[in-house]
Amino acid sequence: MPSIPLHIALSPTTTTTTTATSNPLPSLLHTPTGLALLEIQGTVHYPPPTTTSPLTTQIGKLVFPLYNPTTNDASDTKWMKRVYMYIGKGQRMTGECRKLGRPIGVVRKCSRVGGDVRMREGDDDDGGNDGDGGVGEREIKEELEIVEVVRYKIVFSARPEPISGIAEE
Repeated sequence: MPSIPLHIALSPTTTTTTTATSNPLPSLLHTPTGLALLEIQGTVHYPPPTTTSPLTTQIGKLVFPLYNPTTNDASDTKWMKRVYMYIGKGQRMTGECRKLGRPIGVVRKCSRVGGDVRMREGDDDDGGNDGDGGVGEREIKEELEIVEVVRYKIVFSARPEPISGIAEE
């Protein structure tokens, strides 16, 4: 059975002060405690993509109204009782953060060329070893890296509610 080595990320992204440059994952589901899973009941209506729209579509914005980094300490979980997700201009969902029974690890592919680890941006990247007559390709080893451990999920158990006064397009 083939095996792939698994490493822990050199710069852990579990702190709340991470920047977008140090974390390769989308910042959409970042919470004050790190990454979270999103559980939605119902249908989310968002504008259809156009030919001029970017490859990713922002469907909403997460708001933690009870969280204040200056007053809440690490052990305070009162802010987890209320989370809002605003979808487009006319819908709002109310939910809460819940701790997962079993944490889930987020991994990504990386390549090891000699002793150096190179993160994989795409599956067709061979680490820039074109033209080596195949020698460089034999030295590249597929490996996995643990980026973060997800310990919470955000649960929206009710359907989206319309926000009054704002018309959807």
